[in-house]
Amino acid sequence: MGWAIALHGGAGDIPHSLPPDRRLPREVGLRHCLDVGIAALKAHKHPLDVVELVVRELENYPHFNAGKGSVLTSSGTVEMEASIMDGKSKKCGAVSGLSTVVNAVSLARLVMEKTPHIYLGFHGAEAFAREQGVETADPSYFITPENIERLKQAQDANRVQIDYTQPVQKEAKDAAATIPNGDSQIGTVGCVAVDSEGNLASATSTGGLVNKMAGRIGDSPIIGAGTYANHLCAVSATGKGEAMIRGTVARDVAAVMEFKGLSLKEAAAYVIDQVPPGNAGLVAVSSTGEIATVFNTTGMFRACASEDGYSEVAIWDSPLK
Repeated sequence: MGWAIALHGGAGDIPHSLPPDRRLPREVGLRHCLDVGIAALKAHKHPLDVVELVVRELENYPHFNAGKGSVLTSSGTVEMEASIMDGKSKKCGAVSGLSTVVNAVSLARLVMEKTPHIYLGFHGAEAFAREQGVETADPSYFITPENIERLKQAQDANRVQIDYTQPVQKEAKDAAATIPNGDSQIGTVGCVAVDSEGNLASATSTGGLVNKMAGRIGDSPIIGAGTYANHLCAVSATGKGEAMIRGTVARDVAAVMEFKGLSLKEAAAYVIDQVPPGNAGLVAVSSTGEIATVFNTTGMFRACASEDGYSEVAIWDSPLK
């Protein structure tokens, strides 16, 4: 048994032709966030603190679809959401519909620790954020030129885009209209961690889907769908939220481990196999330090490490050099 950590920056139809200027910043971000998490675990920080810290870093990195990099709704606004969960106590917190909170994951933790509730959304969540004095910014802080362009592309194609959606034709005459490099912004970010004593935690954050309806809530803030942790494992999911909610993906990994007696890797593979292809991915760690990174999409931005010296940053099936 030893500490272990895994994080993701979204799963989806990530083309192998993704150009360096789109790929390398995300790789750098993943390596940086992994290093932050490793340092925290080596300093004997509790996994709950570690996953919050790492997800905050991911939220602050504009190349990922969370926090500063959040994609836009069909109304051209940002609606961010996040959740966090402690495995030992099963305490958890979640937020949705945020438009000014810089780090949604930290507000989710405050919901867990400072209220009798689990989930706050929209105006109530924003009011709670102001009450708690968390960092906020004008909504324009989150709206980047890249995401304005992604929204326009999605609306032109009359679709809601998930992580790295490849270009499609709106109709035959639009055959030449494509989304450059298939880059529709990677989705959900998340982190799971376990310490050398077997304590587990998970956190997930996202801006949602490009061109989603205002008010839409995905799996990221739903405990048991996008985020889950108990005494056996911690899971953070990514992909199309509706599929994750239908499949109760994060909780099912723990359930399959408990009731079928499968290992973490076996359980994660089994659960993802139940989700329609092209829709899902997850990262997970077990109480014994096992790591699983599984997806049924083209790729998933991910990074992981363990106390025994293992470390990996990857997008597709093979680790990056």
